[in-house]
Amino acid sequence: MDTADSLDTSQIKTWRSIITLLVFIITNIIVLFPFHIPIYVPRRLWNALLDALSVLRVISPRNCSQLDDENGRDCSLKLFVQFNFPMDFMTAPLVADLFLLEISAIGRQEVHDGTIGADSISPIDIMAFFLTLAYIAISIDASGLIKYLAFKVLQKSGSVGHRLFFYLYALFFGLGSFIGNDPIILSGTAFLAYMTRVSSNIMHPRAWIHSQFAVANIASAILVSSNPTNLVLAGAFGIKFINYTANMIVPVFVAAIVLFPFLLYIVFADESLIPISIKMHELSEEAKAKKPVNPNIPHARGTAAEEENNLANGQQGELLSLEEIMNPFLDKGGATFGAVIMTTTLVTLLALNASSQSQGEHPVFWVTLPGAFVMFCWDVAFGWRNRHETRDIARKGRKDVEDAQAARAIREMEAMRAASEQGERDVISAHEDTLTRRPSLEAQKNGPGDGLTLILTPPLEPSGSTSAQRHGQLQNDQILTSSISTQEKKQKLNRADSPPETLGEISGRELNEKGRELDKERQAFSEEASQMVLLRPQHERPTLVSLVSNVYTWSQETFPTVTAVATHLPFALVPFAFSMFVLVQALVSKGWVQVFAYGWDKWVKSTGTVGSVGGMGFLSVVLCNFAGTNIGTTILLSRVIQHWQKIHDQNLLPISNRTFWGTVYSMALGVNFGAFGAAFSASLAGLLWRDILARKHIRVWSLDFARVNLPIITIAMAVGCSVLIGEIYIMRDDSPYNKHL
Repeated sequence: MDTADSLDTSQIKTWRSIITLLVFIITNIIVLFPFHIPIYVPRRLWNALLDALSVLRVISPRNCSQLDDENGRDCSLKLFVQFNFPMDFMTAPLVADLFLLEISAIGRQEVHDGTIGADSISPIDIMAFFLTLAYIAISIDASGLIKYLAFKVLQKSGSVGHRLFFYLYALFFGLGSFIGNDPIILSGTAFLAYMTRVSSNIMHPRAWIHSQFAVANIASAILVSSNPTNLVLAGAFGIKFINYTANMIVPVFVAAIVLFPFLLYIVFADESLIPISIKMHELSEEAKAKKPVNPNIPHARGTAAEEENNLANGQQGELLSLEEIMNPFLDKGGATFGAVIMTTTLVTLLALNASSQSQGEHPVFWVTLPGAFVMFCWDVAFGWRNRHETRDIARKGRKDVEDAQAARAIREMEAMRAASEQGERDVISAHEDTLTRRPSLEAQKNGPGDGLTLILTPPLEPSGSTSAQRHGQLQNDQILTSSISTQEKKQKLNRADSPPETLGEISGRELNEKGRELDKERQAFSEEASQMVLLRPQHERPTLVSLVSNVYTWSQETFPTVTAVATHLPFALVPFAFSMFVLVQALVSKGWVQVFAYGWDKWVKSTGTVGSVGGMGFLSVVLCNFAGTNIGTTILLSRVIQHWQKIHDQNLLPISNRTFWGTVYSMALGVNFGAFGAAFSASLAGLLWRDILARKHIRVWSLDFARVNLPIITIAMAVGCSVLIGEIYIMRDDSPYNKHL
């Protein structure tokens, strides 16, 4: 495409261009605030589909329990079945792309450029590189190395709170710069959740978990391989990996050093958050002597995991959490081999990238793919070697869980039966008590106009005189109460003339009704228990779903490490990244990126190099939180800077070396640091961090997340950008920008 044509902005006035911009904005809002769309399907159509799938043995036949909703109502009476379609970071960009394709706002070229690549950005290479390297990093994490190192740090620091805070801060920074932020989020977050729970004087884990999340994302800015945003940026501007690290290490390191005392003495300067002396519960010698269990094996801890969830804040829950951090599992062979593979891969990658004559000469995943394959073979080989042991552990743990669930079901059944029997005894007792009493009417002759008074007295021997006296008294009272309406007098007469047996009949009816209700409750509970027994999968015919489930269970028990790594790989990043690449390419083809580039050019002309560094740092942080995570922000801003460069090339006014690289590296700081901003969706790591904490019974609300992170990211970006400005003024000059330098 000609440069002049690529900088044309006349298309922004067309309706397709306007809709493209609106779709991009709405998509980013949905990513920030996900929701569900209810979809209603006719029940007959849905049942026909289920029956067809059942006939094809894809799923099991329908059963009655599937016809009840969560409130126990019979759903078979409803004409429609409701499904909730998620609109989030995975589906919203894809739906946006499909919509733009439908209205012909984008076509084959935009899809090609957004997937295969254009302008030095190759999405397929980036995704392949990141996933293969992530396998090695997560495999190291699955070996238990990170939790084990954190445990050693906990031992070394003793009970000194500030020392422990510093050691963990340094540990997470070092590991994050080496293997990236995702493994730190996976294991470090769980470790801190357990540690703060078993401490008696850490009132809230806020200081520890927020500091860990911030330092992990700060550390990921050092190496290109640590974050997919760095891969996009390095590819877009032809940056050698070694050059990227050389330019980023000083600002990142200084920012991390300055941030530590700021966190300790200003942001979290509270004794209840970071105590001077931490009081930890002690683990018994018997618990210490237990052999650590591999958490990757299903049901490896037996009923401990379930008890931990049920007793999260109790003493028993604290004991189970203490065992998790004070007796950690470590696969020494897997951890050592994984560290060697990761080191070899990164060194080879840096060496080949530095020695290559041109950017993109060989895809970078050509280096990481063999390393991931070797790591995969190691995990498979050792999983197969230890398959008998892991299967026995899983079988025993599963049996313990099933026995515990059966015992709990029996206890619940006995409790319900006891409650039903007690209710029945109460009704019978009330009935017998009623039959021992009868009404007695006594005339209250305190003056004319007094009404009737019904008094329950102990049972008396029935006699004709008593009945006649009661009848006469009733006639006298009817005469005295002539002001009462005829209907009221009839009602009183009927009540008064009723023999004592009428109360027994009423109580008998109540007893029968109560008995029928209790019978219904017992019958419903019995049917539910019988249904649970019938739904056990022993005698179900095999279906595609059951076969897949069995294969997954077999894989967990036979190859626990491989299965655990595969379930934690960031596959969700792939459709999201590709969809965002296509969306940004749509903005390029419709002229909007060029408009943004002209606006950025005016800003730089007005503020100079310092303004370009500060402005791009601020813009990248803000867009991370409001423009489709840091991945989407990096893609968009990289295209904007590329077109900014084309504007100067067309006008024969080259950008200065100092200004251009200051802009690029300040964006690198912003898209990494922006992950701990105002929204969880600023990065996929943020969503993962929130979900892990929720599973550990720690709720972090969106407002609290933004409030705590605001001062942290402010000081980190201020320090990082200030150091970067000093660095580029020392290392760069005002000569024209050359992308090869």
